Amino acid sequence: MSLKQKKKTTKHHNTPLAVIDIGASAIRLHIAQPVKKAGLNTLESLQQSVSLGKDTFTTGQISMESTEACVKTLRTFRKVLLEYDILDDEQIRAVATSAVREAANRDSFLDRIFIATGLYVEVLDEAECNRYTYLSVYPLLENNKLLKSADALILEVGGGSTELIHVQQHNVVFSQSYRLGSLRLRETLESAYKSQARLARLMEAQIQRDIDQIQRDVHLNPNARLLALGGAARFAALQCNPAWDHQSPIQLDASALRKLCDRFLAMSVDDIVRKYHMPYPDAESLAPSLLIYTRLLDALGVRKIIIPNATLRDGILAEMAAQNVHNDDFHRQVLHSALELGRKYQIDEEHARSIADTCSHLYQCMSREIYLSSRYELLLRVSAMLHEAGCFISERSHHKHSMYIILNSDIFGLSSRDRKLVALIARYHRKGLPSPTHSGYSGLSRKERIIVSKLAAILRVADALQRTHLHKVNHLHLKLEPGLLIITIRHGADISLEQIALAEKSQLFERVFGRKIIIRAGK
Repeated sequence: MSLKQKKKTTKHHNTPLAVIDIGASAIRLHIAQPVKKAGLNTLESLQQSVSLGKDTFTTGQISMESTEACVKTLRTFRKVLLEYDILDDEQIRAVATSAVREAANRDSFLDRIFIATGLYVEVLDEAECNRYTYLSVYPLLENNKLLKSADALILEVGGGSTELIHVQQHNVVFSQSYRLGSLRLRETLESAYKSQARLARLMEAQIQRDIDQIQRDVHLNPNARLLALGGAARFAALQCNPAWDHQSPIQLDASALRKLCDRFLAMSVDDIVRKYHMPYPDAESLAPSLLIYTRLLDALGVRKIIIPNATLRDGILAEMAAQNVHNDDFHRQVLHSALELGRKYQIDEEHARSIADTCSHLYQCMSREIYLSSRYELLLRVSAMLHEAGCFISERSHHKHSMYIILNSDIFGLSSRDRKLVALIARYHRKGLPSPTHSGYSGLSRKERIIVSKLAAILRVADALQRTHLHKVNHLHLKLEPGLLIITIRHGADISLEQIALAEKSQLFERVFGRKIIIRAGK
């Protein structure tokens, strides 16, 4: 590791980090400082109401008035960041969720924000939101004995969507984002019906459609635990227990939450604002949020609800503090999700694992010439696990079928961009070389094209080395010499088929890395 790299990996241990979250009803700033062995110490938490969700969910785009309100708020947050000496872009992550993601004019909105504030706002897709939600509650899942082995459902009702993650035996078995958001629900229905009672009935009917789908997607054990995230859930916890200190999770009975929900459904938004001194956008989303939580509890038969003081921003900060290096548990969750998808398409699990292990062995051997982080080794392993999934459709052109399956499937922890890279790496494990004329590949940036070429080249070599499905990764010895990669397959194996396969599949590797491959048999 170079001196420059060492400085980069230790920098965040001494400096505060900041996340700016542009949501449907508010812009939030959270500043924290990494503390060794103690996680993150919160230094500042600010919030300013906005009406982005109201704009997007009613007109389909963000108004100029709302855009300038965002600019004003972000300029104020910039001043706060300066007070904490947060100047480096690596110390700041600005993200936006469904209200910006779905806006027809999102690009012009993001351009205006960047020009006015210098902040590059990253629009998170649904899979990334699920990933950060999981990271935010990971310490609780890891350290709480009750949750560590339990059937747990992590649920966050936001302004535009509901994020759901199902964890069984410490494995993520399902994750999904539903277009069931509290602000979206109110804005869709309120303009037509002003009566509180009529509006509540319509919201229940609308919610039930999504709950029917969730019931088909999720199958809980009788003693399952439900973790509820989100501002409405935390507000409900304080109403039931005003002494809650937010330091440890609080548990509520479903019946208590149901009573709160009924109370707020009967109140107008103006009454909630006046009585609880709540920002208007938060008051608008309160009753719909609680209604979604309670109807889900009823439908899934869950009697207890656990409310931690965790947010998507905590997950982002945790990743920043770790220098964007995913921990072993997260890698395991991603690979488990990929394996579950592979089982659906009847892959040869043993062969897929063997190819993935061989890919990692090659990746680590070539690490000084790959110039990519461990995150890309994970993407390579996922590609290796799923490169033959397309055989379920047809052996002919199965590499293209594998690409289609990966592109159109959910893999926990992988964004749409990640899935696209994984799909293309799998697509190029055989036959033609990457070409600018190929669908999908042509739309990549130069950096992404190089990433795909490097990782596909390694996958091709790993696939050739496992042609007989017999060789284990510990049978392979790799050695780099000038212009050469020498592979020795030990234990006196017959390597005739591997030699033939490498002659066919090493062209991309040689073109990308400038090394010829020599394969030998050894003892």
